[in-house]
Amino acid sequence: MKKALSVLLVLLIASFALFAGGSNESSAAASADDPFAGLGNYTMMIGHSQPADNPRSISLEKFVSDVEAKTNGHVKVQVFGNGQLGTEKEMLEQVVIGTLQGMRGGQFDFTPRLLMFTLPFLAQTREEVTALLHSDLAAKVCAEAEAETGTVIINLCDAGGFRQFSNNKHAITKPEDLQGLKMRTAGMETIDRTFRALGATTTPVPYSDLYMALRTGVADGQENPWTNVSSMKFYEVQKYFTEVNYQFHPDPFYVNEAWWNSLPEEFQTIIRECATEMGTYNDELVDELQSEARQAVVDAGGDIYVPTEEELQAFKDAVQVVYQQCIDSGILSAEELAELQEIVANN
Repeated sequence: MKKALSVLLVLLIASFALFAGGSNESSAAASADDPFAGLGNYTMMIGHSQPADNPRSISLEKFVSDVEAKTNGHVKVQVFGNGQLGTEKEMLEQVVIGTLQGMRGGQFDFTPRLLMFTLPFLAQTREEVTALLHSDLAAKVCAEAEAETGTVIINLCDAGGFRQFSNNKHAITKPEDLQGLKMRTAGMETIDRTFRALGATTTPVPYSDLYMALRTGVADGQENPWTNVSSMKFYEVQKYFTEVNYQFHPDPFYVNEAWWNSLPEEFQTIIRECATEMGTYNDELVDELQSEARQAVVDAGGDIYVPTEEELQAFKDAVQVVYQQCIDSGILSAEELAELQEIVANN
């Protein structure tokens, strides 16, 4: 029912945009003050799952204002956050079929090769993450995803920073502490395999339903960056946190290919440039807000454990099996793993 209502909402919005002359219509005669007057008017609807105070939401506000200013208002951008249009998977499905022009989020069901960047303990610094996301390998994987999904990925940034463990049973100080815990995942293969390598069981829960799942005990624990924990108030329903920095997620900006190809080249260039600036701003916000978000967890009474180097190494050793499993499942090749590791080593 939720999915049906979400799709209906998108269709109604799209219909209104068309009726109002917001999509693909020829504009009035060119004006000396408006070099884009003859290129038509377009509406770009974007969905995502984060609340208003999350870096994804804030950086998309910049994208909206930049695109509308630089196209002289000929491209109007409407953003629907906080899961208004469904789960991330549902929103990506809407982008693929064209009822939604764009979405941002760590949704890889249709683009599993992007999961290579989510291998556990692959990167440990912002410089390493940036180098990975801006690499030739990332560009190659995005091009593959575009060909397979009928989308264009116009930016790849950080979905929220390094990810931490939390649960309601006890502190997690070593891999054995995860044994028997029921940990939430988004159905992402690398998260599932990581938790299983550490002895936990996993249960899939959509992001928008995670707070209630933790509150009601559907899941004992979860993993998310501090910015998500704070903005979604997971600290209200979780007691024990481990600052393990085990993973980061790419945040692809998917755009419907047919809509993208309908744009004049001038607008494509502007939108792509604005998306690049948005991605840089997003990552700056992630870095700025992580310590503030972490402090919000402390202020709310959360118990944060920071492993020693020796303890952290035990976690890294326990999940090494995940690398070979991901090679065996086709997410990446041994050569691509070596390329990822070389990128990290050089940054």
